[in-house]
Amino acid sequence: MTKITTPEQLLAVNKAQLETLLSLANSALARAERLTELNLNTTRSVLEDGVAITRKLAEAKTPQELASLQAELTQPMLDKAVAYARNVQELAAEGQQETAKLVESQVAELNSAFSTALEQAAKTAPAGSEAFFAAVKSAMDTANGLYENVSSAAKLAEAKLAAATEQAVEAVTASVKSATPKKRA
Repeated sequence: MTKITTPEQLLAVNKAQLETLLSLANSALARAERLTELNLNTTRSVLEDGVAITRKLAEAKTPQELASLQAELTQPMLDKAVAYARNVQELAAEGQQETAKLVESQVAELNSAFSTALEQAAKTAPAGSEAFFAAVKSAMDTANGLYENVSSAAKLAEAKLAAATEQAVEAVTASVKSATPKKRA
């Protein structure tokens, strides 16, 4: 970002910001469309499976048949729930990553503009103001370091959450598989 001295420069900056905003909005709408499609497909599938399950349960004639159907019917529904959750998590992660990239680029641009303005101000400042500019530069470096630490911590937390979610899904899946009764031959 440079010093704006003409209306054309201001117009160009505004146009670039508007294009960035539109890009982000279009991306959010695309993710919303994908989520809506996922929800509709999942709902359709669950309804169809519900009808099939009801038919199978209605055909069972003994408690043993009902027990054996439990394992047969539970696992597919669990698999669909896990797949749905993963798809939703992927959509959310995509949005978060895109927004994070935008924020990071805006912060970098802002830092560059502020540093340039600070250097220009230091060149034209009266003698004896060096300590002030050094303090401002130090504060800016500290703030940038803090931002980078928070950003790194957020990325690490996101990765750990994704790993923990995956482990929980695997544990639940294994638990359901081991808890369902086996068919007797």
